[in-house]
Order: sequence, then structure tokens, then C-alpha cells
Amino acid sequence: MRIPIRSPADLGLAIRAVRRSSHVRIDDLAATAGVSKQFTSDVEHGKPTMQFGLVLKLLAELGVPLEVDIPGEAARALAALRSAASSTPPPPKQRT
Repeated sequence: MRIPIRSPADLGLAIRAVRRSSHVRIDDLAATAGVSKQFTSDVEHGKPTMQFGLVLKLLAELGVPLEVDIPGEAARALAALRSAASSTPPPPKQRT
């Protein structure tokens, strides 16, 4: 089922619904996704300052793909950007 996500709260409720319907405890989800239980709880409660990369980890662990619906013209531009990015070598890592 596709649902619109318009806020962190919308996303949090969706994540909580999937977790609960899968009979997964919040601490188990956090552990398998490699994030803290507090972070997972914050996401489920719609905290607006959550780290997006970690939210993606939670979604991946739940088997929930995140998609963006963009206009056709933007899709062509995205394909060009991806092609350019894949042909450009990454910058060298800096030593610390």
C-alpha cells in the first residue's frame, strides 16, 4: 500500500505500524538495524531532527523501500547525473 509521507510524524507512524504488524519488538529492530532503541523510538514518534541515513537503515531492516515520485523531465536529468557520478572517480580520502 502506498501512503503519502508529508512529515516526520507520518513516516514514524508508518514505521511503527510495519514493526508492530511484523511482531517485532522495538529493541530487536534497533539492534538488527544497528541503531539505538532511543533513536528508533524517536523516529516512531516523529522527531523532526532524526538522521536520515539511520532512518533508511530502519526502513531497510523492515523491508520497506522508500521511493520518490519525480516528474519525467527530472527522471531524465537524474539518469544523466547518475551516469556522470558513476564515471567520476571518488575523491581521495584525507588522512586524519
